[in-house]
Amino acid sequence: MKKAVAKKSRIGVMILSAVVSLHLAVIHDPGHAHAADAAPDLKLEVSSAILMDAATGQVLYENNADVALPPASMAKMMTEYLVLEDIKSGKLKWDDSVTTSQHAADTIGSGQLLAVNETLSVRSMFEAMSIYSGNDASVALAEKVAGSEEQFAALMNDTARKLGLSKDANFINSTGLSRIDMGKYAPKNLQGETVMSARDAATLAYHILNEHKEVLEFTKIPSKKLRETDKSPMINWNWMLEGNQSNPNFRSYVFQGLDGLKTGHTNEAGYCFTGTAERNGMRLISVVMGAKTEPKRFLETAKLLNYGFNTFEMKEIVKADTEVDELKTVEVKKAIHTDVPVVTQSALSILVKKGVKDEEIVKVGEPAAEDVRVAPVEKGEVLGKLTVTYNNQTYDVNLVAKEDVKKAGWFKLMMRSIRHFFTNLF
Repeated sequence: MKKAVAKKSRIGVMILSAVVSLHLAVIHDPGHAHAADAAPDLKLEVSSAILMDAATGQVLYENNADVALPPASMAKMMTEYLVLEDIKSGKLKWDDSVTTSQHAADTIGSGQLLAVNETLSVRSMFEAMSIYSGNDASVALAEKVAGSEEQFAALMNDTARKLGLSKDANFINSTGLSRIDMGKYAPKNLQGETVMSARDAATLAYHILNEHKEVLEFTKIPSKKLRETDKSPMINWNWMLEGNQSNPNFRSYVFQGLDGLKTGHTNEAGYCFTGTAERNGMRLISVVMGAKTEPKRFLETAKLLNYGFNTFEMKEIVKADTEVDELKTVEVKKAIHTDVPVVTQSALSILVKKGVKDEEIVKVGEPAAEDVRVAPVEKGEVLGKLTVTYNNQTYDVNLVAKEDVKKAGWFKLMMRSIRHFFTNLF
């Protein structure tokens, strides 16, 4: 009888332990904890799509976002990025001259505004590329930066790796044209076609907006003459620009706060669009690829952006220079007082679903490696980190010394060693 009771007791304990373990697993597994946060089916009529927070890179929605597809002229975002990098470094100036080569003048597709040996400023060429999606201007700028379009495309691929684009992302030109459309100018030393995933396009847009936000001063322009003597202006292919409110042809597509970024279309790619809009201090990046019609790419983009702005809000997780409950102090060896207070190095705000509960945002404090935590330590030195997890995405904030930490004298260190010795002994 006692054995039977004991056996039942052990079974009960095992069941209880299993239930507790399962409960803890659900609490600490972000995938489980945020399963309810799965994005709804927006019924987007595109091949792939993604929605991203421009401030943190946080992904708010995705559908087939990692499938490498032809991006058409969205590839020009990389051309824009590299030109802006050279402007920033001083290698190029906006008023530098760019002369149109035979290659640039021969390039088919959008643009075709430049004559052979025509000279314009870097700024004018950049306007032709970013407003009118000029393939000819893109090639001219690529040749200005790297000597040839093929060498520029190699630079695009190197930069793609540095910016964290996927291993599948590939560029063979500055425009996004297919190899066959390049004709005799197709690269000899670069393989494949130009392809990117929706996530790659969003990542590229993220870097442009955070490192070269001046790009928006160009992309937000609805129309502009390339030359003062031109009879007609270049019309921006982006119908959603807020600046199109007075244009009866585009008014129904206008989206409040939208000021970029890059359209694209070829027969292989379909209609693509990387958009960005800002409302109430919150900027989002959207990408749609493979829409069937030109209007559809803008209508599907509006669905994405409306979902983002209607569903999410910015929430401050921690303030800068503030103590956090998850790790108030860390142990610093050889310090006068080994428990050293730490504070956040910077603030962290992320987009969360409106009405989110605090327990859905998991915060964990972790000390830095032991060999780092040795006195003396200067105020502001990194001694740990706070990891924040929300909806399967993590963000790190450094925890730094709140004040200078002096090294203890030799006598204090010796007495501490003796105490530790006897503590461990007994």
